[in-house]
Formats: sequence, structure tokens, C-alpha cells
Amino acid sequence: MTDHVSIETTNAYVDFPIFDAKTRSLKKAFLGKAGGAIGRNDSDVVVVEALKDITLSLKQGDRVGLVGHNGAGKSTLLRLLSGIYEPTRGSARVRGRVAPVFDLGVGMDPEISGYENIIIRGMFMGMTRKQMLAKVDEIADFTELGEYLNMPLRTYSTGMRVRVALGVVTSIDPEILLLDEGIGAVDADFMKKARTRLQALVERSGILVFASHSNEFLAQLCDRAMWIDHGQIRMSGGIEDVVRAYEGDEAGDHVAHVIQELEREKSAASANGTA
Repeated sequence: MTDHVSIETTNAYVDFPIFDAKTRSLKKAFLGKAGGAIGRNDSDVVVVEALKDITLSLKQGDRVGLVGHNGAGKSTLLRLLSGIYEPTRGSARVRGRVAPVFDLGVGMDPEISGYENIIIRGMFMGMTRKQMLAKVDEIADFTELGEYLNMPLRTYSTGMRVRVALGVVTSIDPEILLLDEGIGAVDADFMKKARTRLQALVERSGILVFASHSNEFLAQLCDRAMWIDHGQIRMSGGIEDVVRAYEGDEAGDHVAHVIQELEREKSAASANGTA
């Protein structure tokens, strides 16, 4: 892991042009899906301003959670930070190997087996075939899918696919981990197991940016938060403060309780380790 991992954006904007926006209803329909505000660029083309004036600086060890309503721009921001989107204006500079985890189904083939998909998914995320072959047995054990891994992925339920994808995602060693939560299709016991692996993954990564609707999960994985609202950074700070501003006192109190419990657990584990 390098100590020179960083993300820097300065007054970054991401605009999506709508060349066929001839009617007000079409513009409204697009806005409802993409979020942001409607405007016009210098060529008088209608655009949706998905991100506006994004300035942030992240360095080795930063763990940042993104909160905001659906369509606020969280996923667009992750794509900007990954290099998938280039800023329309302003700048975005990323130093380090990026592992973007936006859609757990990307890079998987429904016509081949679970075992083969483990290899393919890992290679899609920048690992070599040799590296994935060394990890495949451990990942298979984690999924608890047994003989199903010999069957085509198209025979799997959504929850089973998520298990395979999570097994691969949590086996990699990223410098920059950009995570968009999409892991709600598995049972509670397996989710608890998956979260333990995700926490270990976060500890191995240099920088984490995590978009989630679960304040508890954010508190477990992150130490600060950003509130994204209509494509802009509305607030940045401690998780409790940001959640309290975004969702109210009750949500903020819950996050504070989660953080206190995590600190107690760490203290108890430290005491047991030195006993």
C-alpha cells in the first residue's frame, strides 16, 4: 500500500447533455431519474447538472460516507472519483489503484458457472487470473453455495448472485475503494458475515468512499460523512453531525449510540488482547 494515495477535486461539475429535450415533460422525466438541475451549456444544449462545484481532498486513511436522497448525486460522485465520468468543468485527480464497486452484478456472465464467475469478476476488478485461482476456494467457502457453484449463474436467485459478488469484492486489496451499497438481497445472518469481511476490506484499503442508506453501516465503516443534495456537497463533517442535519435528532442519536457501542467493543477487544 502506498502512502501517496489521494483524491483531489476542485470546483468539479458533471453535466449530462439532453440533445432531444424538446418538451418540458421529457426534461422532467430525465431530471427525475438523474437528479440535479436543468440548464443550458455554451452551445445552448439542454443539460442536467448532475454535480456542481465539488471540491474535496481525500488522503490515505480517510473513510468517508455519503448520505443523501435517491438522485442526489452520490453515485455520480463515485463515478467521478473513479474516472468513469470526466468533469465537465473543474478538475479531478486520483492517485492510486481504484476498486469501484457500484453494481455487484457487473462483470458476471449468467451462462457460466459460479466458479468461473468468481475468476471473471476478479479479473474485471483488476486482479490476475493466477491471483483469483489462489483465492477461489476461500471465496467459495465464504459463499456457502456448495455444488451450486458448478451450475450456471442464470440458475441463481438474486441473493445467491450477491453472495458470489460479495465473496469476490471482499477478497481484493484496493488502494481506493469506492463502494455503493447494493447488498440488501441476502439473509440477515449472511449479511452479518459479509459486513465482517467488508470491515476487513476497508481496513486494507487506503481510502474509502461509501454511499449507503444505512446509517449504522456508515458508522461501522466510516469516520466522517458528506451530505450530497441536488448534486452539491451540502455538509461535511462527523457522521453523527451530518446524519443529524440530514435526517434529524433521532437518527443522529442512533448513530451516536452505534459509535459508542463500537468504541466499547474495540476497548474490550484491546483489553482482552493485552490481558
